[in-house]
Amino acid sequence: MSNVLYEVRDGIAIITLNRPEKLNALSIELGHELAAAWERFQSGPERAAILTAAGDRAFSVGADLTDPPEIWPFAPGVGVHVDKPVVAAVNGLCVGGAFILVQFCDLCVMSETATFVYPEAKIGLTGGLITSLAARMPHKLAMEFMMVGEPMTAQRAYEAGLVNQITAPDALMDAAMDYATKLAGLAPMVLSTIKRHVAEVLPKGPSEKAGIARRDLQAVRESDDFREGTTAFREKRPPQFKGK
Repeated sequence: MSNVLYEVRDGIAIITLNRPEKLNALSIELGHELAAAWERFQSGPERAAILTAAGDRAFSVGADLTDPPEIWPFAPGVGVHVDKPVVAAVNGLCVGGAFILVQFCDLCVMSETATFVYPEAKIGLTGGLITSLAARMPHKLAMEFMMVGEPMTAQRAYEAGLVNQITAPDALMDAAMDYATKLAGLAPMVLSTIKRHVAEVLPKGPSEKAGIARRDLQAVRESDDFREGTTAFREKRPPQFKGK
């Protein structure tokens, strides 16, 4: 069974974390599948995406501590370049690294019964991506959420500007689809330009900058040009680079 589902509905990509028996905990394998889903979305014809999760109890309880992944490789806009709009649809608990996924989405719809938690200071580990939250909500509230580690209700997240809309649990996907449908009907070049330019405006923490740099360098290392260059060197001939 796939850990991440990719469905296209009316031209919208619905990307679903799919480990409900584990409360959608983020494993290394799930991370690989989610990165592939973002790549498929970015390169495909879909103009907007919804990130959601299977089951009612949790969007995700965060990193699977028996198989903990690095979060940056599958965070949209960090490990994978995504300049199309993404709407998060959050049901149930959303913890740690899962919150970071929502943080890097463009819009967020949240069930009235859902909760955000960032407990990493209680566990003794952080990847650092959370720090750019201070650019996305008032500083003191961001510091409280990151450092104290107490749950944040949907209502408080809405008041802090982290959430666009709160819904009843059974209306969550309808609200997310409404946003995604509106976005998909707008000029894609304009939306992509706005998203890229906003990414330049928002301050980035050290981990986010490092993740983006590692993404770019990894793309060079895995490129056809690198393989061609090393092959040409061994064969003592001029390389034929193609820029990919």
